[in-house]
Amino acid sequence: MAQNNQKWMGCDAMALQLPLEFLNRMNALLGEEEFQRFMSSYDKPRFAGIRVNTLKISVDDFRKLSPFELRSIPWCESGFYVDEGLKPGKHPYYHAGLYYIQEPSAMAPVEVLDIQPGDRVLDLCAAPGGKSTQIAAKLQGEGVLVTNDISADRTKALAKNIELYGIRNAVVLNETPEAIARSFPHYFNKILIDAPCSGEGMFRKDEDMARQWERHSVQKCTIMQQDILRVAAQLLAPGGMIVYSTCTFSPEENEDRIFEFLLENPDFEVVPLKLKPGFQPGHPDWLTHPLAASNPELGDQTAGCGRLWPHRIDGEGHFLAVLRHQGRHLIAEEMFLKQSEAAEPLRGSSFKQAKEPLKEAPRKGKGKEKPRHQRHSKSHSQDEHEQELLNGWMDFAANHLLEAPQGHAVLFGGHVYISPLPKDKLKGLKVVRPGWYVGTVHHGRFHPGHPLALGLRGDEAKRRADLSIEQGEAVRYLKGETLELSEARVVRSPGLLPKGYVLITVSGYPLGWGKWQDGMIKNEYPAGWRWT
Repeated sequence: MAQNNQKWMGCDAMALQLPLEFLNRMNALLGEEEFQRFMSSYDKPRFAGIRVNTLKISVDDFRKLSPFELRSIPWCESGFYVDEGLKPGKHPYYHAGLYYIQEPSAMAPVEVLDIQPGDRVLDLCAAPGGKSTQIAAKLQGEGVLVTNDISADRTKALAKNIELYGIRNAVVLNETPEAIARSFPHYFNKILIDAPCSGEGMFRKDEDMARQWERHSVQKCTIMQQDILRVAAQLLAPGGMIVYSTCTFSPEENEDRIFEFLLENPDFEVVPLKLKPGFQPGHPDWLTHPLAASNPELGDQTAGCGRLWPHRIDGEGHFLAVLRHQGRHLIAEEMFLKQSEAAEPLRGSSFKQAKEPLKEAPRKGKGKEKPRHQRHSKSHSQDEHEQELLNGWMDFAANHLLEAPQGHAVLFGGHVYISPLPKDKLKGLKVVRPGWYVGTVHHGRFHPGHPLALGLRGDEAKRRADLSIEQGEAVRYLKGETLELSEARVVRSPGLLPKGYVLITVSGYPLGWGKWQDGMIKNEYPAGWRWT
């Protein structure tokens, strides 16, 4: 560590905790004058940001509602700087999924991926899910988002964020890139790789990352990044785009990885970034790859990458590269989509659940095979249960929603989901969420899921009730309290009685479910989500 190194005694207390090897390397890369400017960024406070969830609310409408003073982030139209001391996570609008709390620089990678409604997008290293929610907002409910993380623990936060932000067309996986490539070869036309890295750009935001830097070495990270990029090429459709991003400064994890990818994949090219104010180009002169000198034309392409420096922007350090496959889009992609649409939408489906793999069928000569009538009885019983679940969902949708959501209704772990993909595409994968969770059946009754509420618009429910922020109703609901609510406040379709499931909203935006009876709302807000 650098505490005892006299060369950096003029730097602030935070900088004194930075690894000495890191400081020496940054000084060599930047030069003395630029390095001093870089070091001065550690004297500045870190910047907090929120990004408006345009799946639920437009930027203009949010400006009118916002309880915070907003300052625009130059590289993200839906992003704003806010005062971190205001605690934006402690407001009902956050629990309604109207905005995501996100470091400003972290909003840049999705912006340069140029996502359009209808795209098929893979977020390969997605947890905790901020960039996935940004992708989903750009898809506007059209197309497919497959969001994945290799860590089972991290997929918990990922799945929750997908649900909180009302995303209907996402599948959450807990898989290796190789396993996804076996099921989705050359399928996605947009891929985001927010690669695991040494995290040098986040030292100001998270001092623990500086302390862990030597353990999460640059060399270890480059091996992972190299493997991920190689598999991503197998996942991308002809003519598609990959955005590779890191939150580190090291050329070995940035320009070197892009150079090596171009060397191994001659059908790809770097799409030069349109640099926003404060963004800097990549550095071909920092390449350390042993083949860089003999392939200058490939090395020169890394100048089209982008670097975000904390002393040049109001944000932390990031690296961005846009890689485009130079082939044309195949008609075969459209053929797959037609096959998907032709798949039966209301048939049950079984998937391999994360941490709960499917059991192998008994092999010949091993184990006892049940009599045929017992196997038939079990299968018949399972079919009845699946049909009960599907009938329960369809009855609920008919009685409580103005229109049933579109998609493939699939069964997963005793629950009903609406999936953007046909059942066969997920077979054999470790699936955390096969789609939008809509509910389950208990004792013959359908119970709507919390994600169903968050994925609806307020005007899609046949019964709804809006709670006041000023009078504390919204917070009391989020704490799980039972509320008094007059019949007159239950807005409902003509001829419908107030009793039953009610979509609870704040300023017209859904928070969850409640059950109205005799002037009271029984709170259905999940215990694990409650305001604390």
